[in-house]
Amino acid sequence: MRTLGTLADAAAFRSTAPSPVILVPTMGALHAGHAALIDAARARAGKNGTVIVSIFVNPTQFGPNEDLAKYPRTLEADLEICAAHGADAVFAPAAEEMYPPGDSTFIEETTLARGLCGAQRPGHFRGVCTVVAKLFNILRPDAAIFGEKDYQQLAVIRRMARDLFLGIEIVGHPTVREPDGLAMSSRNRYLSAEERQRAAAFPAALKQATEEPDPRSIVTRANELITQGTGSAPEYVELVDAETLEPLASLDRPAVLAAAVKIGETRLIDNVRLAPRHAKV
Repeated sequence: MRTLGTLADAAAFRSTAPSPVILVPTMGALHAGHAALIDAARARAGKNGTVIVSIFVNPTQFGPNEDLAKYPRTLEADLEICAAHGADAVFAPAAEEMYPPGDSTFIEETTLARGLCGAQRPGHFRGVCTVVAKLFNILRPDAAIFGEKDYQQLAVIRRMARDLFLGIEIVGHPTVREPDGLAMSSRNRYLSAEERQRAAAFPAALKQATEEPDPRSIVTRANELITQGTGSAPEYVELVDAETLEPLASLDRPAVLAAAVKIGETRLIDNVRLAPRHAKV
């Protein structure tokens, strides 16, 4: 497995990389969820294709009061995971490589990024789109794999790739969970033992709320259950169209129940997919 630290390294590697080239973009602090993405990339690339994992803590997607400085950086352990799961190369650049002096161009998706986490974290998806577009231009993958835990991110990147005619397939991978249901996340390591117990109530609350017979009650019930179970009021709970992310009042199309909650100092997000059904009258 090759470790690539500069744009020149990446260009040289990519010039001879056998197709298809599958990219797994990450910010490091890898866990079993990331390993599942690398496994999926390896399966898609086949024995003769190329899997590249990028590891880059992107400063432009963090707000001024967010956790950029303390975001976990575990490159040595990350490289071991990448190698064990069949990555051919890891692109792990310094910030100065991705944002050289004088860098002043950003990419912004303006519709899907407005609500949900976008409303809570102004500028976040501007940073996400910009860094992902840079990675796509540097590594020129045929496809890129993203986890569905970050459902809005997946939708925004898929829209960006479509709108800019990038010709890259954006693949969503199902959320990987802990045995108690908590979605795997690099930020879970911030939780204390007591907070970790409370956090397990978050996905359970979302799942239970989707069992409401009247779709109009799902959001209300999810708010109640998350607050009761975690001890924290959610930042948001919304039932949205699975493609457009527009809020829904009924389940007449594929939908996503998406939510965010802060437990202690740790912000968690999760979602549940819902199939269409008719409201009772």
